[in-house]
Amino acid sequence: MMIMSPLKNIFDRLHLAWHERAVAMKAASFAMVGIVNTAIDFSIFWTVAEFLKWPLVPSNVLSWLVAVSFSYAMNTFITFGPESGRILRWRDYATFAASGVAGMVCSTATLFVLSYFLPVIVAKLISILVSFVINFTLSHFVVFRKREQ
Repeated sequence: MMIMSPLKNIFDRLHLAWHERAVAMKAASFAMVGIVNTAIDFSIFWTVAEFLKWPLVPSNVLSWLVAVSFSYAMNTFITFGPESGRILRWRDYATFAASGVAGMVCSTATLFVLSYFLPVIVAKLISILVSFVINFTLSHFVVFRKREQ
């Protein structure tokens, strides 16, 4: 019985390490999708606002909608493929978009508060990190959680 306890402990630790690695890999994939997502958002915004002379708010809404749609699709197929079954669902899309809004609200609040104590560029970088943590956490545990078959 004493021999089994250390073996069980080792297997438990290996299982935990493997699981944490999976989460780290998902976080890295989520970040890479986010980088491409940001480029899409900026490109569309710049094109419609600067070249087509759309007002800022409609330009920003359009670019965000296209970017969040791309991000949802890529995270469904790549980052959270096993959890989503690589199937696009309207309900998951709406939840994903809502989580993006939650991340933006937290990011903005962080930027606003920290701007009183830190240089704005530092506050902005921290707010980006906060947004990433909120968005990844909501995506991992809410949007793309494993479902019962």
